[in-house]
Amino acid sequence: MNGIHLYEKPINEPILTYKPGSPERAELKAKLSALRDEHLEIPLIINGKEVRTGQLAPCVVPHDHAKELAVYHKAGEKELKMAIEASLKAKPLWESLSWEDRAAIFKKAADLLAGPWRSTMNAATMLCQSKNAFQAEIDSACELIDFFRFNTYYMTWLYQEQPYSPSGVWNRSEYRPLEGFVFAVTPFNFTSIAGNLPTAPALMGNTVLWKPASSAVYSAYFIMKLLQEAGLPDGVINFVPGPGALVGPIVIKNPSFAGVHFTGSTGVFQDMWKTIGENIAAYRSYPRIVGETGGKDFVVAHPSADPKALTTALIRGAFEYQGQKCSAASRAYLPESLWKTMGQQLIDETEGLTMGPPEDFRNFINAVIDASAFKTITGFIDEAKNHPDAKIVAGGIYDSRKGYFIRPTVILASDPHYRTMVTEIFGPVLTIYLYPDARYEETLTLCDQTSPYALTGAIFAQDRIALSTAERMLRHAAGNFYINDKPTGAVVGQQPFGGARASGTNDKAGSAWNLLRWTSIRSIKETFVPPTACPYPFMEQE
Repeated sequence: MNGIHLYEKPINEPILTYKPGSPERAELKAKLSALRDEHLEIPLIINGKEVRTGQLAPCVVPHDHAKELAVYHKAGEKELKMAIEASLKAKPLWESLSWEDRAAIFKKAADLLAGPWRSTMNAATMLCQSKNAFQAEIDSACELIDFFRFNTYYMTWLYQEQPYSPSGVWNRSEYRPLEGFVFAVTPFNFTSIAGNLPTAPALMGNTVLWKPASSAVYSAYFIMKLLQEAGLPDGVINFVPGPGALVGPIVIKNPSFAGVHFTGSTGVFQDMWKTIGENIAAYRSYPRIVGETGGKDFVVAHPSADPKALTTALIRGAFEYQGQKCSAASRAYLPESLWKTMGQQLIDETEGLTMGPPEDFRNFINAVIDASAFKTITGFIDEAKNHPDAKIVAGGIYDSRKGYFIRPTVILASDPHYRTMVTEIFGPVLTIYLYPDARYEETLTLCDQTSPYALTGAIFAQDRIALSTAERMLRHAAGNFYINDKPTGAVVGQQPFGGARASGTNDKAGSAWNLLRWTSIRSIKETFVPPTACPYPFMEQE
């Protein structure tokens, strides 16, 4: 079966509307009901086998926390060692497979997810992570499908990047997987990220230990079952949920640890990096450290900005999925004149946002993920209620009796360094600082220097000079920079995602550059007619 197989660049998966009367709406409603009525016992999956430890934890519904969807078994030291052994045992066969065989698995996973698995994955995400139908569709369906399809395309694009070969020599680059195993640590907020972090290294021939977030084990389990149905060989990805404080050190200290693919908090990532540094002499090779952490994402408006477009962007950017996006708009710098024009509209539209369970498709806002997040976010709100530098102009109300519900909250800060302008909150809280119209460039400098993060940001202006000035002055303030659009919603294949500074290593998920991190390139030189005598021409005369 010889052939050089060309792989056409994919197009992004179309977003279904779930409008009333549509077949996808009826199917999703039925799946939501079915999953709510079923109670799962989720095992570890090591070397393709189900492993039960008896150490159980619940999977609950954030918007109805008395409802338990499942219990899951937590990995201990014994199971982690089993998973490491399984990954190393599976590696020789997996890395020797042709790229076509590896690509076929993830192409099949994409088609399964686009078809028969779509409603299951979306319903699982809606129930487990309290996402409305649209937020689930763009995440657990479309983006994960795009990751599977575009990553396989970018793999072939990388493999085609080959060096120049002069006459008599054939130079080749071999994109080898890393030696050892990769550790994937995934967050609760995006099912697509949970699917991408273990599969991107696996696609490149690596074997993986995957620890999903404890609050999203339920949806992660469905991803693992999807991959198995797509034909993923045993041991390539080993599913090991468990407490990070236990799992992380055991895995990272293993001599065969080859890299970590991480999305989560800045503090956890920095602790990981520290542990890796402390164990650097014990590793077989220097580990790859790839991480996307936090953000304090901004919107800056120039006096020429369109008020309606800005209002929409602030509400969607700050409050979609309850602000639990690392890219969510969390701080905004608005000119005083513009606030007079659109401030009341922003307040009124924020107060009018519907809130409740995602099973009711009329709701824009759902619950935050768990009790810990609820306590942290409401702590910021309570502080703002009593602080002289802050004024709550919308929201500020919360209730956790049935679910972890927090009304979208807008704070006006008189001090641009007030805590909610600086600290990552990861909830439905937007803080706004009003600046004098004449101080636009000073405000850009303020925005750039206020936060240690540099993930996403947006600039709104009709004035082209103002846009150009902001793009230049905020060059290092955001890895994903948006002009006249909200700072969320990066699309695979269109806006590769990642930030720098305290926001991570900026290795751009959804691009070839991320896949390159999971390879170790070998340069091969073949000389067709090698020299047969040692002397060089310069030696012919004294």
